[in-house]
Amino acid sequence: MLGSSPAFHGFSVDDVPAARAFYADVLGLEVSEEHGMLFLHLAQGTRTLLYPKGDHVPAAYTVLNFPVADVEATVDALVAQGVTFEHYDWVEDPKGIQRGYGPTIAWFTDPAGNVLSLIEE
Repeated sequence: MLGSSPAFHGFSVDDVPAARAFYADVLGLEVSEEHGMLFLHLAQGTRTLLYPKGDHVPAAYTVLNFPVADVEATVDALVAQGVTFEHYDWVEDPKGIQRGYGPTIAWFTDPAGNVLSLIEE
């Protein structure tokens, strides 16, 4: 029934201008705005909707994963742009990169506190 629908996913933010600046200027994504909401235009035509929510609570899980060829190099590049990476108790790497257990992955948050990741392909 919905197999041919161009479905998209979304999550809330508490500050649309801050989200636009982060996703466009820091992460380098194409961003458009419609009706006070943002669309992130990702590779291969994928879109993600970011919508304002006054009582926003950051997601307690990873809402968006970015596959990259080299997690460590991408972490270094984003840190140079001012991004802070999460450091979880189970991750021993000083940069916050989980290695050797599943895929190589590192987590960071957007200005609204939503969790994003870099995951090595």
